[in-house]
Amino acid sequence: MIKLKVTDRDGQKHEIEAQEGDTLMEALREHDWGVSAICGGMCSCGTCHVYLNEEDGGKFPPVDIDEEDLVDMLEFTRESSRLSCQLTLSAEHNGVSLELAPEE
Repeated sequence: MIKLKVTDRDGQKHEIEAQEGDTLMEALREHDWGVSAICGGMCSCGTCHVYLNEEDGGKFPPVDIDEEDLVDMLEFTRESSRLSCQLTLSAEHNGVSLELAPEE
């Protein structure tokens, strides 16, 4: 089981568990305060936008062109912006910290 530290849009901190092989989006959309993930992980809507902790961002593969194009269209981006549907979880992600981006 992978444990993640998540700050929701209201600033509340949560620790959640996820299965190895799941996407970060799948773990986050299970919670009332989580992401809506309208497109279901197809990298076409941006409703799973998160900010990764700077130290943890390098644990994931680099942004691909499709994700980069979509993130560039979002209003509330940061250097650490990622789409959680594009981030598959593995054991090395245990303890990762992130914040949910504001809804667009």
